[in-house]
Amino acid sequence: MPEFQDVDFLHLDELLSDEERLARGAVREFVSREFLPVLQQHVRQDGSFPMELVPAMAELGLFGANLHGYGCAGMSNVGYGLVMQELERGDSGLRSFASVQGSLVMYPILTYGSDAQRERWLPELAAGRAIGCFGLTEPDAGSHVSALRTKAQQRGDSWILNGTKRWITNGSLADVSVIWARTDEGVRGFLVEKDRGGFEARDIKGKFSLRASVTSELFLQDVEVPEENRLPKAESLRAPLSCLTQARYGIAWGVIGAAMACYDEALRYARERNVQGGVLAGKQITQEKLVFMLTEITKAQLLAWRVGRIKDEGHLDPVMVSMIKRNNVDVALQIARLARDLLGANGIVDDYQSMRHMVNLETVRTYEGTHDVHTLILGEHITGHRAL
Repeated sequence: MPEFQDVDFLHLDELLSDEERLARGAVREFVSREFLPVLQQHVRQDGSFPMELVPAMAELGLFGANLHGYGCAGMSNVGYGLVMQELERGDSGLRSFASVQGSLVMYPILTYGSDAQRERWLPELAAGRAIGCFGLTEPDAGSHVSALRTKAQQRGDSWILNGTKRWITNGSLADVSVIWARTDEGVRGFLVEKDRGGFEARDIKGKFSLRASVTSELFLQDVEVPEENRLPKAESLRAPLSCLTQARYGIAWGVIGAAMACYDEALRYARERNVQGGVLAGKQITQEKLVFMLTEITKAQLLAWRVGRIKDEGHLDPVMVSMIKRNNVDVALQIARLARDLLGANGIVDDYQSMRHMVNLETVRTYEGTHDVHTLILGEHITGHRAL
């Protein structure tokens, strides 16, 4: 695969710190040299992730990269976003692995957990010696998270969990699952170790998308966990929703990487592909498509950078994340489709990457709140009316 050419039409590098550029460069090299050469075999295996790369990912500080303490890298939120961008330039499954570990497992333990829970899990998760997953989505409760049915009933000093979680990234790989369940007092979070009796993870097969990622269904049948496994500061549905905000932020950056990979591939191909009357790049329609790609990538970069700086300043509004998740995923998917179109018949084979990114982005458009759900979140915010 040719050396990736960065996409920076408006010289946005000038807005980054030296540390942010250094982090991006290190991850870019890791993806190109370590991940992409082994990716194809995992995509073809349907649900296989290169676990042998986890120690190197931990060494780069990719797990909980924007968290502080407990062995975390403590990057700025913009630096973290750039890291997610480079991971997804490789594959959405790679970014999802790191995003779940940091935003959906480490973040809730850090934010809502006890001191003992933090000391027990965060250093292990940061070092990649433990893997986690986030159990919120259910077969009948996706974006409508308030409809979740998993229940936790208190019995003395323990809790008994019953329910099913579905579409769980890293589910069967996880040493600990952050399970969200309904109690008599409202939604609460629990840490469930993989060896608890009554807990089972089964992988979902036959995926057209995110094939280099492990996606599982979790079954909890009378799973008993002690009170010390409950996240003590998670007292309502706001807790898991705040975790989703962290993950959506990373997604909004990540998909820029997928879009850049597709643009870079399409531009190279168009310059080299001879068609009637010259190279493909010399055709008006081709140039119109490439101009659209470059413009939308640049707009997505500006949106993500600005929201990242606001997040670093400490006054992020979750609706801002809804905007950039909604916009950036949508344009990345459009760019992937256009790139595959420019590649012609070659675009359907896995010697090229645009179609892999395209089908991955169909999933990314769906998870962590669908495109339409984020439309309604923004619509309610600007009008003051919840749409029916």
